[in-house]
Amino acid sequence: MGNGLQSTLLPLRAQIEAFGPLEIGILGSAYFVGFTLGCWRGAVIIRRAGHIRAFAAIVAIASTSALVHALIPNSVVWWIVRLLSGACVAMLFMIIESWLNEKATNETRGTVFSVYTAINLSMVSAGQVLIALGNPQGFPLFLIASILISWAAVPLALSRSESPAPVERVGVRIGYLLKLSPVGFIGSFAVGLANGAFWALAPIFAQNGHNDPSLAAIFIAVSVVAGAAAQYPLGKLSDRMDRRKLIIAVSLLSAAAGLALAFFSASSQTLLMVTGFAFGMFAFPLYSLCVAHANDFVDNKSFVEAASGLLLTWAAGAVIGPIGASALISGIGLQGLFYFTAGVHLIFAVFVFYRLRQRTVVPEETRGVFSEAANAAYTLTPVDVGMSEDAQPSEAAAPDDAAPEAATPAEETASAPESENGQDPKT
Repeated sequence: MGNGLQSTLLPLRAQIEAFGPLEIGILGSAYFVGFTLGCWRGAVIIRRAGHIRAFAAIVAIASTSALVHALIPNSVVWWIVRLLSGACVAMLFMIIESWLNEKATNETRGTVFSVYTAINLSMVSAGQVLIALGNPQGFPLFLIASILISWAAVPLALSRSESPAPVERVGVRIGYLLKLSPVGFIGSFAVGLANGAFWALAPIFAQNGHNDPSLAAIFIAVSVVAGAAAQYPLGKLSDRMDRRKLIIAVSLLSAAAGLALAFFSASSQTLLMVTGFAFGMFAFPLYSLCVAHANDFVDNKSFVEAASGLLLTWAAGAVIGPIGASALISGIGLQGLFYFTAGVHLIFAVFVFYRLRQRTVVPEETRGVFSEAANAAYTLTPVDVGMSEDAQPSEAAAPDDAAPEAATPAEETASAPESENGQDPKT
């Protein structure tokens, strides 16, 4: 809840402090840079201090960071603090998820992480709505965010449960993933571009022309709820067809919703909410569809490596997206945010259409089940990078340059030399 409140509060307060669009875009990018660094180096801190002590220390830093924004309204200071907040959130998720993963059994893991995902999304949405409790120009909302984050330490600090095993890091081969599934890899990057820009700048867009901070929070919450609701219907549909055709359709619908937001949302609050719902319904599940498509080509031993690599690719897009969108906003106004997302989704749809002509559909008997990918994909879990199981890259290697065009899924997971153990990271 504390993190969700900050995601809406900070862009609105930045606008009040007369930060420019580019400065606000960098603020959004800084969070994702920090999140990536937290996924990458968090395992070192957790191993050194242990799960409980590390969690308490990181909560203290995250709670303090929320207050610094209100005390020092300077863009450079905010960038640094927001980067630190992103790193803290990544490490907190890593500790929570590694604990849940170890305590769950193979029979209960799907249920455990489904409940965890539902709680996470619900509380992020609730945190955003809390902005209605105060004025972004004041101090109390920052204090509420700090209090909420501080409370997170209580259950773990008082826990008598045995701590999980130390978190290890997983090596990732980016080139291997790109050759294995170009659509999955490029799709993860494209979704990061669009959704990273949305999280960083949508609160300002929603409040444009309205002096009501709660409107921005409700807009974000409506979009998130729509994405959560559409996730499994779209996923089940993708299990029954060539996923790439559904990815093209969802990308085009995301682009259409983005253009509708740019053109019509300023005319009424009702249109703002309706088009925001449509955008969330298609734009947010797109990452899960791309991950599910990539998993169709990945063997079980390479699942953690693939999840980590796609997560890193998504994060790279999320770092770049807010800066690109804010540059467009500087030139043409706030509607530039959704011109940017629409452009990203259209280009990606064209790329997937091209790939349809280059590779045949995955046979149904070798295709993965969407629900197995959805839990990890939708929560964007950094624990995928830190799990001790399968900690080393598998012996599987990327096919040669021509292989993606004609090889079967089994051939495409055939082996290659291991790459260097570069540590790569992950809402």
